[in-house]
Amino acid sequence: ADRELVLEAVRQIGWALVHAAEPLKADRELVLEAVRQIGWALVHAAEPLKADRELVSEAVRQDGGALGYAAEPLKADRELVLEAVRLDGMALAHASEQLKADRELVLEAVR
Repeated sequence: ADRELVLEAVRQIGWALVHAAEPLKADRELVLEAVRQIGWALVHAAEPLKADRELVSEAVRQDGGALGYAAEPLKADRELVLEAVRLDGMALAHASEQLKADRELVLEAVR
């Protein structure tokens, strides 16, 4: 599990994270590179990284649907959810119940 090799792989193809050894899935720099390529790579990140707001923000900038793999507290982060919904209205399905009832977010989702 050569870190530099995996880092280079995820810079090229974010999905390469799926093949990384478990300790590398907890490597913030490596996962950040992966989600910058493809937001859905967040699904393969170690659980603590799914609670990292900056990392999740990068993921939803790539793909709003990546919000579905974020830690629960981030699904209640209005700014983050708005960012996701602007890219993909369907991302609202992953928001907290309170935010699903937020008029502005709902209107943004159906644009």
